[in-house]
Amino acid sequence: LTYSGLSGVGDLIVTGTSVHSRNWRAGDALGRGEALADIEANMGMVIEGISTTKAAYELAQELGVYMPITQAIYQVIYENVNIK
Repeated sequence: LTYSGLSGVGDLIVTGTSVHSRNWRAGDALGRGEALADIEANMGMVIEGISTTKAAYELAQELGVYMPITQAIYQVIYENVNIK
């Protein structure tokens, strides 16, 4: 499977740790208290992690699957839960 191979793992590492990553920059901005709409408007590009989180959360809810990390990330992004 690609996601568990070197390219998939490498992509996850870079996406999560590089200041050049849209996902990293979006997470940093959320952590600084910026609104999601402003982050998306200023980025000017798709932030894959944002839409992926929503899709994963909704699917988990639909199927009754417990995914606490996905739920917590969803709450920070879409329900303005304070990450502190």
